Amino acid sequence: MHTVFDIKPTRFFGSDNASAVHPKVMEALTAANRGHQPSYGDDPFTGAAEQAFDALFERPVRSFFVYNGTGANCAALTPMLRPHQSVVCAQSAHIYFDECGAPEHLTGSKLQPLSSPDGKIGIEQIAPLTAFHGNMHHAQPRVISITQATEFGTVYTLREIRALTDFAHAHGMLVHVDGARIANAAASLRCTMADLTWRAGVDALSFGGTKNGLMFGEAVVFFQDALADQFVFIRKNCAQLASKMRYISAQYLALLSDELWLRNAEHANAMAARLADELEKLPGARILQKVEANELFVSLPRHAIAPLCEQYFFYIWDEEQDILRLVTSWDTQEEEITGFLNACRALLT
Repeated sequence: MHTVFDIKPTRFFGSDNASAVHPKVMEALTAANRGHQPSYGDDPFTGAAEQAFDALFERPVRSFFVYNGTGANCAALTPMLRPHQSVVCAQSAHIYFDECGAPEHLTGSKLQPLSSPDGKIGIEQIAPLTAFHGNMHHAQPRVISITQATEFGTVYTLREIRALTDFAHAHGMLVHVDGARIANAAASLRCTMADLTWRAGVDALSFGGTKNGLMFGEAVVFFQDALADQFVFIRKNCAQLASKMRYISAQYLALLSDELWLRNAEHANAMAARLADELEKLPGARILQKVEANELFVSLPRHAIAPLCEQYFFYIWDEEQDILRLVTSWDTQEEEITGFLNACRALLT
């Protein structure tokens, strides 16, 4: 599904994982890199970062730092499930499509994917699965996992999230959010992080940092103490306990200071919006999903794709339909957008 040409251009629209580390985050890493500190999270940086998460969510939360996004999702889901239970998610969800079976391997629980042309799932799709509750022959649906923003760059509204959480809780289920791009969703909706999560009924969140200016490290945030009580053991069991945790925590201190997380996401979103607006004007170009965050999916005439690949790195999402995925980042520059658009114009007009 994803094809990378052998040519290695230096201008990237392939992924926000390819972006540089934000200078303020790099400064925080340098500041943390002095002398010795207690390991495994007993350092002052980690304590301060946990307090920063409390401030971000406007209440005490249980926050934990891990190495990466797959680890964050697997570890977050583990205390929410028993092996005979299942996770309901979109077919396009990262936990289902892009994590090499790790969630099922580490949790011992089944994933139940649902069709999701725009990356979202709804109550009308989930409701039939609740008929299996109490049936010993079927995995018991226990967690609804949604991605915010979705793998297609769309965003669940606050009303949509609340509808899902109300439904889940009424049926003895929990809601997990894969928030690898949660900052982009908050910027898109212009809402607080609290509004986007616990006020909307979310139980657990994988909070992304790497796609938004960090070098490495993600966070798991629980809004229910009961889910967090055994998490220090679960994190270790999932091989996600960092011995030198200060280097993850220090980055989050920088990201959460002065709303850097929000400014980074707003910039990335704005670059994607500009790219989409101008591409739509070109003959033969079709924007295939509503551009609400920092990803856009566009179909271009086949003859234009290979020449573009010589200048820019991006993923061909669907070779048969000539669909490209373009992703902007906190450090995407106006001239990069202009250059890509000029290259497209030269090929399409």
